[in-house]
Amino acid sequence: MNVDQVVANWMAEEEEACAHLIAPDIATKEQLADLSGMEFFEGIRAGKLPPAPIGETLGFVAIRIEPGSVVFQGRPHRRHYNPLGTVHGGWFATLLDTAVGCAVHSTLQAGKGFTTLELKVNMVRALTDRVPLIRAIGKLVHAGRQVATAEGRIVGPDGKLYAHATTTCLIFDHAEVKMGSGPAQSY
Repeated sequence: MNVDQVVANWMAEEEEACAHLIAPDIATKEQLADLSGMEFFEGIRAGKLPPAPIGETLGFVAIRIEPGSVVFQGRPHRRHYNPLGTVHGGWFATLLDTAVGCAVHSTLQAGKGFTTLELKVNMVRALTDRVPLIRAIGKLVHAGRQVATAEGRIVGPDGKLYAHATTTCLIFDHAEVKMGSGPAQSY
């Protein structure tokens, strides 16, 4: 496939992925407590749970989520630029944090949550709005009882690598999160 065909295919997949999404919002702890990670993501895809607001803010959406493997798609826009005229590193970092975090979250059992302990991002190529779409691909590396690790990559429709990352996440019981301490982390 040439780049134009890949972009057309990616756009069609995005349209399908967004078909039933409801308005972005924050899932409550009660909504999360009885759902496995995959049940949570299936609820978002079916329009029963809201996707996180950060996707709307930064222009990205989940395309595929399977246990231990996720694909998010984003559109680099000028509003994401740094003063030097390329996409800001924070956009890369947020997209990769989302992808690697969701790779971990997708494997969690009901009653479990997670938070990012460490995120290491390497930006290897500048990105501008001349690249119409990118994909952030997250893959679980290891999941233990309390700690999980994952890796991610941002690639363009031509296969070029723009950034890669690794994460370490802390896994915890939702019951350990004190009420009133804010929303549970979810993507």
